[in-house]
Amino acid sequence: MAEAWRRLRRNPVAVACGVYILALVLVALFANVLKPQGYDTADFAHTFADPSPAHPLGTDQQGRDVLSRIIFGARISLGVAVVVVSLEVAIGLTLGLIAGYYSGAIDVALMRVTDVMFSFPDILLAILLVAVVQPGPGKALTPQVSLLTLFVALGLVYWPGLARLVRGQALALRNREYVEAARSMGVRDRSILTRHLLPNILSPIIVQVTQDIAQVMLAEATLSFLGLGVQPPFPSWGRMIQDALPFKEAHATLLLAPTLALAATVMAFNFFGDALRDALDPRLRE
Repeated sequence: MAEAWRRLRRNPVAVACGVYILALVLVALFANVLKPQGYDTADFAHTFADPSPAHPLGTDQQGRDVLSRIIFGARISLGVAVVVVSLEVAIGLTLGLIAGYYSGAIDVALMRVTDVMFSFPDILLAILLVAVVQPGPGKALTPQVSLLTLFVALGLVYWPGLARLVRGQALALRNREYVEAARSMGVRDRSILTRHLLPNILSPIIVQVTQDIAQVMLAEATLSFLGLGVQPPFPSWGRMIQDALPFKEAHATLLLAPTLALAATVMAFNFFGDALRDALDPRLRE
């Protein structure tokens, strides 16, 4: 790991992306301190205000401060990504380890379920799962329930990829000498999975999780853009983009601000994940 860390630090793109990600996390954590105003504070007397010291990015169609909504949008996007990826790891890691270690009928059954999940396009399956719990016409879910629904839908969509990755790694390690030695000594399967297999497959898992964070943030923005994700009053970069579309020509900042924030964040996680993969895999060293 020390050598991987040194290689990562030598990569200027990785360093820049890491700094950006760290800054974004700090912004999300301290959003209440950094916000110029409340993210849902409307001021209809000052709609579409130009950028000023009081409103660095101006205001939207309801007079809400755009910068405050961008800041809290970062908290929402990162929060959704962390929860969804945690669900992905809990499901995918568990099923992948079990399938790869036990192999046989258990492996076949679990991988067929994974194949069924893979047969649906990710975003369409997420839309279907979210739409199933939507109430009838004229009714709407509370913002808290809609956020919980989003967590579950995206978590169910993204676990198969990690499960297949972990299963492949576990299959390659299940017959290694140290695993066979542990079995011959009577070590329980649970201990073999957690103490012998898991530590040896952490590197690809870390890389996969880093890149999946970007994909989850993009999926959340897409669902929010379509009106199926984060609901008001919570701000979301995707919903901010959707709300700004009717005013894109007269007030381009409303559209550019959340679009650039989302694009920069997705690229930062993707580039950092690629650099992390290169640093952790000795075969990819130059």
